[in-house]
Amino acid sequence: MISAYVVIFFFLIALLAPVIAWLYGKNPYTTYGLDRPGLLNEFYYPIKPNGGIDGEFWFGLQPQLGRDVFTQLLYGIRTSLLIAVAVTLLCTLTGILVGVTAGYMGGKTDYFLGRFIDLLLAFPAQLSFVAFTPVVYSLFVNPEKETPTYLRVITLILVQWALGWMGLARLLRGQVLSLREREFVEAAKVTGASPWRIIRKELLPNLWTPILVQSTLMLPTFVTAEAGLSFLGVGLVEPTPDWGRMFATGARHYQNDITYMFFPGVAMVIFVVAFNLLGDSVRDAFDPKTKR
Repeated sequence: MISAYVVIFFFLIALLAPVIAWLYGKNPYTTYGLDRPGLLNEFYYPIKPNGGIDGEFWFGLQPQLGRDVFTQLLYGIRTSLLIAVAVTLLCTLTGILVGVTAGYMGGKTDYFLGRFIDLLLAFPAQLSFVAFTPVVYSLFVNPEKETPTYLRVITLILVQWALGWMGLARLLRGQVLSLREREFVEAAKVTGASPWRIIRKELLPNLWTPILVQSTLMLPTFVTAEAGLSFLGVGLVEPTPDWGRMFATGARHYQNDITYMFFPGVAMVIFVVAFNLLGDSVRDAFDPKTKR
């Protein structure tokens, strides 16, 4: 239950980020350290200890530019969850469509879809994300021009979706291969039920457990994948608030200001652990055989 509360807390933070920032009186884009003397030293690091943490800037200031870390973290959570939720929904729908189709149809359909899944699974995910993301950018924008933020977001969603649905599809294919020989499915066939009705009424109700479990495990995976892409420079860039971009900035300045990396690091660890524990809880709740 604690993991569920933590996950709900993160989603509420993402939804209410503009409201919280308004009440807080800061935003993630203004360079407070450059606009106001006395906040950064001659090397553009916060003058106050612990990264400039005080009553005005709760989590301190960003090195070099002097942006507010607290609002960057709020909007970074919002950005990462937006992308991860979109990718998870697309991967879940695609996995259900391909996996159930392959398992129920069988024969050549199952063979070709199975080989296609195996082919895509052979690609190393993170390396493929890094390799294909700039290629997709170049399809829409001249490489010499700056890629708009909305296009970067859409590209990150599309690339992760294209290489992220196969695990669920393979799992559901195996489940359907087992279920389609069961008595209740055979009885539905005898009564003249259409394949769509059998899938909708007989198969899908028995697949919700693996679908829910895999979805709760996929989402934190895509959060970390998106952060990794931004960290490597092929995801979101300045000034868009993002977890991965904060890690990239923190990695350049950790020797002089480790505090800037501390808060996004702790937030991501808590989020990923909570979501993984939530996935285990969902599995135990819907499948008593997994309880130890």
